Amino acid sequence: MSRLSLFNSPLLLGFDHFERALDRVSKVAADGYPPYNVEQTHPDTLRITLAVAGFTMDDLSIRVEDNQLVVRGKQADDKDRVYLHRGIASRQFQRSFVLAEGIEVAGAFLDNGLLHIDLVRPTPESRVRNIEIKQAGAGVPHQVSVGARKTPV
Repeated sequence: MSRLSLFNSPLLLGFDHFERALDRVSKVAADGYPPYNVEQTHPDTLRITLAVAGFTMDDLSIRVEDNQLVVRGKQADDKDRVYLHRGIASRQFQRSFVLAEGIEVAGAFLDNGLLHIDLVRPTPESRVRNIEIKQAGAGVPHQVSVGARKTPV
């Protein structure tokens, strides 16, 4: 069975990295722990807040891997405690967020069991460029250079 792609149109060239990002998001969205919020704090800033009650700063790590923000939590077992009932989960987790191109992590802080991660979104620049059209046969070869090899037009 073939998979239907949103980016299969000939008008959308070079968007295969978006398709891979959507695949990663759909795989990650299945796990609901820990719960989180994403809010826009200013026009160019975002904040991700994860509910990580019971985790200390030493139990948490935040990394940016390629264009993915990865938050991991792992609590060390306390061998000295004897539980008569253990209803508070102390499991490890990994929560990933796919970042758009150019998004930067500005900082993170832990406050009352909530891990806040601040992100900055750069203001997009308008890019307009004119392409010169040359006359064929006027010293312009009919080949397009692609990397180190030449492809006939």
